[in-house]
Amino acid sequence: MAKAKKKAQQEVVKPEKDVVASMAEAFREKLLKIVQSGVKDLVIDLMGVEMVDSVGIGVLVATHNSVSKAGGKMSVTNVSEDIYKLFKTMRLDQHFEVSPVAG
Repeated sequence: MAKAKKKAQQEVVKPEKDVVASMAEAFREKLLKIVQSGVKDLVIDLMGVEMVDSVGIGVLVATHNSVSKAGGKMSVTNVSEDIYKLFKTMRLDQHFEVSPVAG
């Protein structure tokens, strides 16, 4: 599953595995509960995630839309080089902040 750490109005969620169809439903439900709890700054930490498929991207976009409607923001951090290139190509970085792995 995914780990979550909460600090005031910020919550950091770390999927712990690839964001793909096989885990997308449980991940989406977890993110939805976090958004509904009133978090205004959602950070998804993709450290160690090697793959995000189209279903995973759909979960991220839907979560971004939900957070935005609630007046908050979402960012994705520690994105691998390949996933970062994918997000840039799809222009997802124009909708939410995407930060590559530092180093």
